[in-house]
Amino acid sequence: MTERTYDDFDATELYCPKCKRAVPVRKRLLLVLSGEDRYDYTCVYCGTSIGDKTTSSKNSSVILTHS
Repeated sequence: MTERTYDDFDATELYCPKCKRAVPVRKRLLLVLSGEDRYDYTCVYCGTSIGDKTTSSKNSSVILTHS
């Protein structure tokens, strides 16, 4: 039986084609759907979108309120 040693990875640096080097990134939640979340990674220097990620939602029911 294999034990899982991780659940999820987050990128801290990715290659930016505009800056032409590996750069730190900001992870931003783009979309919340039933069962999955969609994230976008952007360059901290120029703001170019350089990657994305889709993950399974841990909580399938989300309640949003507006005050």
